[in-house]
Amino acid sequence: MTDLVERYVAAWNETDPAARAKAVAALWTEDATYTDPLADVAGHEGIAAVIEGAQGMFPGLVFTPGELYDAHHGIARFTWHLGPAGGEPVATGFDVVELAGDGRIRKVLGFLDKAPTG
Repeated sequence: MTDLVERYVAAWNETDPAARAKAVAALWTEDATYTDPLADVAGHEGIAAVIEGAQGMFPGLVFTPGELYDAHHGIARFTWHLGPAGGEPVATGFDVVELAGDGRIRKVLGFLDKAPTG
């Protein structure tokens, strides 16, 4: 489970478009979906575009794993933080993922627990 979360966070932090596309393809199934309060997309290109959009909205900030990790029956949940490297998070969230038989992510349902104001 820790490996999945670390790879997930690394994909969200990847700024090189080609490397990000490769990370998304390795982590998500071709028909994967990603839904949170700000996005509802499907497929590798859609997921990579959401990641690029988040990086554009929050330049210089990085995602880090949160404190919660749990998994059973092909479902996992975990928390994450977004903020300056080594600094206080400006956003935190909680994601629930459904895994395919090959261990890749089939579906992400994301929730924002704390979002930037202003």
